[in-house]
Amino acid sequence: MNKLSEKVREFLLSKNLIPTDKKFLVAFSGGYDSMCLLHILSKICSSNLVAIHLNHNWRGDDSIKDELNCKKFCEQLGIEFYSETLSENIEKTETAARDARYDFFYKCAKKYSSNVVFTAHNANDNAETIIYRIAKGTAIDGLCGIQEVRDIFYRPLLNTKRKEIENYCTSFKLVPNIDKSNFDTKYKRNFVRHEIIPLLEKINKDAIDAINNLSAAAMQDCSFISKFAQNLDNNTKNFINEDKAIQMRVIKSLLTTNNLDYDKEKLTLLTDFIIENSNSKSGKTCSISNELSLYVNNKYFSVINTQKALEIKPITITKEGIYKTEFGSLKIEKCLKIPSRFPSDNENIAYVCLDKIDFTLRQREDGDIITPLGSSGTQKLKKYLNEKKIPQHKKDSLLFLCKNNEILWAIGLGISDKIKVDKKVTHKLSFKEREKNYEQC
Repeated sequence: MNKLSEKVREFLLSKNLIPTDKKFLVAFSGGYDSMCLLHILSKICSSNLVAIHLNHNWRGDDSIKDELNCKKFCEQLGIEFYSETLSENIEKTETAARDARYDFFYKCAKKYSSNVVFTAHNANDNAETIIYRIAKGTAIDGLCGIQEVRDIFYRPLLNTKRKEIENYCTSFKLVPNIDKSNFDTKYKRNFVRHEIIPLLEKINKDAIDAINNLSAAAMQDCSFISKFAQNLDNNTKNFINEDKAIQMRVIKSLLTTNNLDYDKEKLTLLTDFIIENSNSKSGKTCSISNELSLYVNNKYFSVINTQKALEIKPITITKEGIYKTEFGSLKIEKCLKIPSRFPSDNENIAYVCLDKIDFTLRQREDGDIITPLGSSGTQKLKKYLNEKKIPQHKKDSLLFLCKNNEILWAIGLGISDKIKVDKKVTHKLSFKEREKNYEQC
């Protein structure tokens, strides 16, 4: 087996991608890189492959010829070929083209029920990316460059230089597409490739290797810092006692997890906000987008949704049964046997003694009161929630089982002394939270 083919095979084995009966997609432009990769993969797992080609529709007849060449090559290899053509209305910029490509890749992954898309990024691509980021301004994260595996995308040639790829194509007499736009230095990436890299190679003929070594070192440092930062577990006390670099890493992680952009100014602002409010018992919030805010109190911090809480219609309850709301389902059932263990308040289960079922399930209202378990007198619900240290942003998402303005069960917080089990149990109350629809998140 060819040396480069063996390298790709070892990559697949290391990622547990062979043997398998799953569909693999290959992003196939027909250029040197993707033609080399597809040719190698065809020798390893041809029956699993689909070559996917996006015609950017930038170069008229040349784009059509490239697509036909890709289709013909796949027919020769016996590989399924799928293509789409972009609308002429798509903005002709590097960013728009990249966004369109990845939208196409995700669409194809869904179409073929695949979670693997191979792209032919190589060591030169990685070096060019790092140089571009340095020129634009980047932190250590940016020096990590292109990831070998990210989401559904796998890059078996990432540690292979372009020269080796071109030699492979020559040795197997492959005839790749030549995209003339790749030589137009008005595009920034091409400028880096054709102007900057050659100048750097005058200083160091192995500049590509040197830049990729820098990328690998940055990746190791980032991995170490990230793992260390994860151990803080969004604990406010631990956070304020850590080094600034660790604090910044934690904030970056919070923002990227919530698909939020960041810059040094935003990272500094949020870091300082946590430190300044680290002694707050009730908690403070700082807006970071139209819908999200950073919440911090003296125990923890997190990104929260500050949109107005969903309002539900009060439900009248007069008998046993299941009552569904947008937040979840309340179940009231008979239970005449004292349980071996009474659940804690936050288990969303309560054993109670009821004389009559005549309640309302609703959110909080002005004037609500409760007689906390073990207490002989009532107190305002507002004070009860504050004593339970419920953050302000969570209060409107709570549900209560009520009799007029008196709370009998604050779900997940505790029951009223008025329905406690003294000598006998009559009913079991349980609440099952509604599962999130992650496809909509």
